[in-house]
Amino acid sequence: MLQEHAKIVDFIATADGITGRKKLQKMIFILKKMGVPFQEKYEFHIYGPYSEELTARIEELCDMGFLSEELEDKGSYVRYKYNVTQEGKDFRGTLKESVIDNPQIAAKLNEKSSRFLELTSTLLYFDHLERMEQIEKLHVVKAKLHFTAEEIEEAFGFIDELSQMKKLP
Repeated sequence: MLQEHAKIVDFIATADGITGRKKLQKMIFILKKMGVPFQEKYEFHIYGPYSEELTARIEELCDMGFLSEELEDKGSYVRYKYNVTQEGKDFRGTLKESVIDNPQIAAKLNEKSSRFLELTSTLLYFDHLERMEQIEKLHVVKAKLHFTAEEIEEAFGFIDELSQMKKLP
C-alpha cells in the first residue's frame, strides 16, 4: 500500500523538490501518460487533469514527515513547495528501483511553468483524439488561457521529447 506513497517521494526527490500543487499534479499526470507506473486516478478539473488521490497522498506524506510543505505567501495567493525530508529519503529506500528511468525527465518537467504543464497535460488528457480535435478541445476547455499556436506546438514538441527520453537507457 505504501509503495504508491514511496513512488511519489521518489519522484519529488528525483526532481529535487517541486514548487506548486498544480505543477505537481500535472507532472505526475504527464509521467503517468508516459508509462510511469503511478496509480492515481485523474479526472478533468478546472486546471486540467487532477487527482484527489494524489492530493490525499501528498497530505499523508506530509503528515508522516516524509515530505515538507513550505508555504510561500505571494500576496494574492499562496504557493506550496514540497521537499523530501531525511525520513522521506530513508522511506524512498523501500523502493527496489527509482520510478523514473531517466532522471533528466524530472528535471525537464520541473523547469517548465505551471501554465505550460497545464497545457501539456490537457493535450495528453485528450490524446485519444486526433491532433486537430485535441487542439479544438483545448480551445473549448481552456479558452480563458488563450494558448497560442506556438505554445501548442511547443507542448506537442515537449511531449515528443519526453517520449524519446523515456526510451533512452
